[in-house]
Amino acid sequence: MNDLSIRFTRRGPAASELPVLIEPDFAGEPLQAALPRLRGRIEREVRRVGGVLLRGFAVPTVEHFRQFAADFGHPLLSYEFGSTPRSAVGGGVYTSTEYPAHQHIPLHNEQAYTREWPMKIWFHCVTAAPEGGETPIADSRAIHRRMPEAIRRRFEPGVLYVRNYGDFDVPWQQVFNTGDRAEVEAYCRRAGIRWAWGEDDALRTTQLCQAIETHPVTGETVWFNQAHLFHVSNLQAEVRESLEELLGLDNLPRNTYFADGSAIPDEVFAEVRRVLDEETVSFRWEEGDVLMLDNMLAAHARAPFQGPRKVVVAMAEPHGNLHRA
Repeated sequence: MNDLSIRFTRRGPAASELPVLIEPDFAGEPLQAALPRLRGRIEREVRRVGGVLLRGFAVPTVEHFRQFAADFGHPLLSYEFGSTPRSAVGGGVYTSTEYPAHQHIPLHNEQAYTREWPMKIWFHCVTAAPEGGETPIADSRAIHRRMPEAIRRRFEPGVLYVRNYGDFDVPWQQVFNTGDRAEVEAYCRRAGIRWAWGEDDALRTTQLCQAIETHPVTGETVWFNQAHLFHVSNLQAEVRESLEELLGLDNLPRNTYFADGSAIPDEVFAEVRRVLDEETVSFRWEEGDVLMLDNMLAAHARAPFQGPRKVVVAMAEPHGNLHRA
C-alpha cells in the first residue's frame, strides 16, 4: 500500500471473516486495471470466506462495474422468475430490490427459492445512503451449523413454495418476462414448477425446492432457501391479518410449507430468524465499493435507509439441481 488509509469497520460474529477487504495499490487505481493481479486472490478468498469487499478503487461508471463482473469469464445473467421488483440498468446489471426505503429485506441467497440460481453475485455502491442502507451478509455454512438439529432434519426434504400472482404481489407477466401463457407454461415445465390458471388471468405456482444444499466446488453444506421470506410470518401482523381475511390462507400471494405440504409453525421461523441474526455481518457502504459474493456461501440482506441510495447488482455462473427433479 502506498499512502492509503482505507476505512473499514464491521459488526458481526467474532468467528466470521466476511467480507475480506481488498485495497488498491495506489489511490485511484482503476478496478478493471487491477483485476489481472487480483483475480487469483479474489477467487481464493471468495471460495474460502464467501465474499470480498473491494474498496478504494476507481469505478467511474456502472459500465465499468459491469465489465469488471463480466471479466470473470461468465456471461451476466438476466433476472428470471423473480420474486421482487427490479429494473434493468443494462447489459446484465439491475437495480437492487426496489422495496420502500423503510422496509428491511431479510438475509437470503439470491434465487434460493428456485432450483436454478447464480453462483456469483456482485453489488456496486453508486450512491451510499446518508443513513442506513447497508447490505448485511452472513456465512451460509455457519448458518447451517448453528441451526438447531431438529430444524435441519425437518427441512432436509426441501421447502414447498406456493405463489399466487395478482394484485398483491409481483404480476406473473413481470416475473416470467412475458405476457404469453404458453411461454410461462414452457418455463414451468422445464423448471419442475406446477401451475394452475384461475379467473381474471390469475396464476398459481407450486414448486418443491432445496432447503439445504451442497456447494459444487467446496463440497460444504449450506443453508440455502428463502422459506422465511415467503412464509406468511414474514408479513407485518396487520397486513397478514388483512390478507388472510380477504384471500384465505390458500390464496395468499406467497407462502411456504414443509415438503409434504404441511404448515410450518411460526415458531420454527422465529428460531430460523434468530440464527440468521446471530450470523449477520454489517458494514457501511462507501461510494465506489464493489462487494463480490459466492451466492451459495454467503447470504445478503438490505437495511432500511433514509435519503438517496443506489446499489446495482450483477449475477453470473448459473447452477442448480433440476437434474434431481
